[in-house]
Amino acid sequence: MATDDQQRGQQLWFGQAWLADGWARDVRLTVGDGKLARIETGVAKSPSDEAHAIGLAGLPNLHSHAFQRGMAGLAETRGPTGDSFWSWREVMYRFVERLDPDGFEAIAAMAYCEMLESGFTRVGEFHYLHRDKDGAPFADRGEMAARIASACATTGIGLTLLPVFYAHSGFGGQPPKPGQRRFIHAPDEYAMLLDASRRAVAPLDDAVVGVAPHSLRAVTKDELDVVTAHPGPVHIHVAEQIKEVEDCVAWSGLRPVEWLLRHADVDARWCLVHATHMTKAETRAVASAGAVVGLCPITEANLGDGVFPAQWYDGAFGIGTDSNVLIDAAEELRVLEYGQRLIHRARNVMAPHEGASTGATLYRAALAGGAQALGADARALHEGGAADIVSLDAEHPALTGRDGDALLDGWIFAARGATVDGVWRRGRKVVAHGRHVARDAIAARYRKALSLLLS
Repeated sequence: MATDDQQRGQQLWFGQAWLADGWARDVRLTVGDGKLARIETGVAKSPSDEAHAIGLAGLPNLHSHAFQRGMAGLAETRGPTGDSFWSWREVMYRFVERLDPDGFEAIAAMAYCEMLESGFTRVGEFHYLHRDKDGAPFADRGEMAARIASACATTGIGLTLLPVFYAHSGFGGQPPKPGQRRFIHAPDEYAMLLDASRRAVAPLDDAVVGVAPHSLRAVTKDELDVVTAHPGPVHIHVAEQIKEVEDCVAWSGLRPVEWLLRHADVDARWCLVHATHMTKAETRAVASAGAVVGLCPITEANLGDGVFPAQWYDGAFGIGTDSNVLIDAAEELRVLEYGQRLIHRARNVMAPHEGASTGATLYRAALAGGAQALGADARALHEGGAADIVSLDAEHPALTGRDGDALLDGWIFAARGATVDGVWRRGRKVVAHGRHVARDAIAARYRKALSLLLS
């Protein structure tokens, strides 16, 4: 929570900042009650201002499974047959079997700490670990949601909680498998879970609760209708892997995105996570529906999912860290563009026209699409908007001699290390000099939890 001084009128001054109408110089941001109460441009720095060189709006991370941060790197040993998402999933199931609420919270806090340090200021937590180790419900159905909320309170990151409905192991309502026992709910249980989740996040500033039918593999048509009737953003995994597409066609005669568009009221509430394997017609239909595509390029590369067909898509998109194998906002954007370059053997593929900055194009799109998907105010810095701010270190070699959009190109494509200098969430400074203010304590708790889990 912000201090009284921060709530009343903290002043931040930037040599240049990216505002709703573009880059401006000599910018003072006055923060009040967690929002940008006033923005002044062309003003001299005053003694009461906290001064920084470069200011941006913080990015939304629209798709995270926080607990998977704890298994990062554990699935990088080749198995006896061809490795894929499906073999990775078995490693994940074994990891989940040992995870208790304390370990879950410690891992989530570490993930959120790293997200803030890389420039994310809000997370969409696609949360499906609801039950105890034996599959029984916790006494408080919101136990694990409360642990997410506690990790957010510890780190300061904004939260859009997306409790997952998961009922089946495959298309057509196949019974769940033992490794999925901690995820499973019936529709009436899910309604109770949502109520408990809303109570769990109520103490947080500006938390949002949506719904997340896990995938078309995990829900029936009737269950999908029930789940998506609840208010808030709707997120769903779809068309991530080729096998998923083939299984959907075998079951229904339709591809996953095709089936979803035909059988659900997909609109601007929806975020289609991954959507890696779409036809040209499907990409156009998703864009026309106003939905957001949630891209997680680092995870999609790590799992061997494939590359999103960006050349056909002209709709909204955002980025997420998904499995949290490596948490880095700039690298998510870089891998998104580089995947397109490798496929098309061209450069600056995502830039829309001659003279357009690729880095700025990606950043603006991820900001707008992520805000829409998470039900949050995360546009460029503007009066009345959330005081979710990122500062870049102008002394970083990758930013030397650059201004405006070229700063974003330098950060996304040429930087490594602590390019992000500071981060404010609702005006509270949570990252200073490239490190989260509570990193040492968070990391110590994480190391203890992982030592117990992996011993």
